[in-house]
Amino acid sequence: MTCSPLLFIGSPGWLEIILVLAVILLIFGARKLPEIMGSFGKGIKEFKKEINEVGREIDSGGKKEEADSTHRKTAEPEDRPGEKPPDAGGT
Repeated sequence: MTCSPLLFIGSPGWLEIILVLAVILLIFGARKLPEIMGSFGKGIKEFKKEINEVGREIDSGGKKEEADSTHRKTAEPEDRPGEKPPDAGGT
């Protein structure tokens, strides 16, 4: 039985984190780094907002779907495929 080397990888230590940050600094430069981190923070904030919204929809169950189905209007003739709308001129 062979073991995968990925089984022995643990959480990164402080040395690995510093090394990754140094490589990112070399790639993007000191001027671009604050802009990149700001965009990253906005993305995380938006992601959390969407996750919370999905959680609220799941918690509410199917209540919204039931309300939508009771308030549906009948389709107008122009909404129905294959049917022509009535003439506006009356002739």
